[in-house]
Amino acid sequence: MSGGNAGRLVVVSGPSGAGKTTVMREVFRRSRLPLKASVSATTRLPRPGETDGIDYYFLTPEEFHRRRHQGDFLECFEVFGGGHWYGTLHSEVEHGLAEGKWVVLEIDVQGAMKVMEHHPDAISIFIRPSTLAVLEQRLRNRGTESEDAIRKRLARAEYEMSFAPRYRYQVVNDDLQRAVDEICYILEKENKQP
Repeated sequence: MSGGNAGRLVVVSGPSGAGKTTVMREVFRRSRLPLKASVSATTRLPRPGETDGIDYYFLTPEEFHRRRHQGDFLECFEVFGGGHWYGTLHSEVEHGLAEGKWVVLEIDVQGAMKVMEHHPDAISIFIRPSTLAVLEQRLRNRGTESEDAIRKRLARAEYEMSFAPRYRYQVVNDDLQRAVDEICYILEKENKQP
């Protein structure tokens, strides 16, 4: 592998329903680079099957806020509606980079802007649908949400997509394999740069 063993920071965002998780799961499976998913911290309770330290670091609200005030987070925010906090710990990123890993943060645009402010050299990728109409169809096809929830997600998606030009790369996920190929190509290209 060229590029030595220096770790890199990769920031991935995109609106809900754009297929980020599915695309990135395939990228992790296929890429030859030493990718490491960053584990976020949260104040929400674990869902069935979730494991502390693997899915999230599950912190009490008191512990989260104590660590937040100590400056332990690279980025953190409160999810409106649920009242839960989510964040990326500095230690999670620093340990991965020190090990020569390519630390992948799959975070929302708000957190991504904060991370890119501190790490302007981060490889930033915005995964998006081809159009909002396509996104709306995907959300409706899921059949899991009310009309009101779909409208809120679409409004949020429109807001998030306004940040897409601030990312180094934009990948349209209208075909899973093509999107995965494109991201793998981007990462390999970045690996070859000094």
